[in-house]
Amino acid sequence: MALAQAKSEALAARTDGLSVGGSGWLGAARRDAQARLSAMGLPSKRDEYWRYTDPASLTQATPVPAALFDAGDEPPAFNGILALRLVFVDGVFDAGQSDDPALAGVEITHLSQADGVDIHWAREVYGVLEARGQVPVQRPLATLNTAYATEGFLIRATARAERPVSLVYHHNSTTSDAMLHHCIKVEKGAELTILEQGPAAARITSVMEVEVADGARFHHIRAQGRDHERRAATHVFARIGAEALFKSFTLTANGCLTRNEQVLELAGDDGVAHVAGAAVGDGVFHHDDTVFITHAGLRCESRQVFKKVLMNGAVGVFQGKILVKPGAQKTDGYQISQSLLLDGDSQFLAKPELEIYADDVKCSHGSTSGAIDETALFYLQSRGVPKRVAQSLLVLAFLAEAIGEIEDEVIAEDIRSRLEGWLQRHEH
Repeated sequence: MALAQAKSEALAARTDGLSVGGSGWLGAARRDAQARLSAMGLPSKRDEYWRYTDPASLTQATPVPAALFDAGDEPPAFNGILALRLVFVDGVFDAGQSDDPALAGVEITHLSQADGVDIHWAREVYGVLEARGQVPVQRPLATLNTAYATEGFLIRATARAERPVSLVYHHNSTTSDAMLHHCIKVEKGAELTILEQGPAAARITSVMEVEVADGARFHHIRAQGRDHERRAATHVFARIGAEALFKSFTLTANGCLTRNEQVLELAGDDGVAHVAGAAVGDGVFHHDDTVFITHAGLRCESRQVFKKVLMNGAVGVFQGKILVKPGAQKTDGYQISQSLLLDGDSQFLAKPELEIYADDVKCSHGSTSGAIDETALFYLQSRGVPKRVAQSLLVLAFLAEAIGEIEDEVIAEDIRSRLEGWLQRHEH
């Protein structure tokens, strides 16, 4: 009873001054989310799926100030990729820095423009996939976002998109508190790539709902920015149709607290869902990947590949689950979470889970944590490779499986170059 009261009081403080806007279908979805949120309250460290990560700084009324970070001469992520740019500054869309949305060859609408359209494709997505993702585990921060976010885009691809859509997030205020909500629909046979890059704000709560229709292909690659003091809670909810493909990769470097949740449902037969991440952290760094993949169709494939490199007291968390529903025969589920601890002060906390209600499946999970292989290090040094260079080569080799989930080699090479830069700055 006391815990429920504390959650309700935290919710009241967090939402003080916020309002549920909209009078049409979007407003109705927000009010529904508000009602659901009132019933659950905000998360606390006593919740099972928050036991390794303290949500206090994500749920408190005001964000902890985060110093602005100067990346120097380093270009932004995906700078060499020909993409349509949609720029947000502290969580607010900046049309002046953005490209014309029509150039992408896909339908793009700002949230503020959609509520007045009575019949809009997004009404079957906005808040719908997020609500489905609340069972069996509640995800209150996502519901908070659905109820109160006013910034974001509705993006629909009806054919193969001419170029990726790049969502660029700038952080210019030390006390900014942003909420972003994007809805994406990839129609039957279509293909779309979404890029995300940047820290966004001192505190960011984001939701991306993705509907991947039968035979469609969706690629999502993000680099979460190098700000040391930012805090982030991100959520991706996806429903994947028959013979459809969903692939997501996240690079996280720096940031004092990051919680990335992905809730995926393979709803049709022969669907594919791959989610991967590479995280590198030094010092005050807490990084949490929480993934839940449901297999509901026949012959579906899922992969979870997460690698973390931690040093100087950094903390990594992985909570991954594969749920195979009754009748989801021929499921192929693979899950691996590994950490490389570069000193004795860092730690990796893992909770892999399998829940299977079908008898003709192939599912596996593994989790390991350890130091750099001294034999491999000695071998490289014996061949004339300096120790620091040898360590960097071994770290990149460790992260290679996760980066290999990116299909576009140009984007993958951009990710590798950023990791190499991080390692050079943290050589010891």
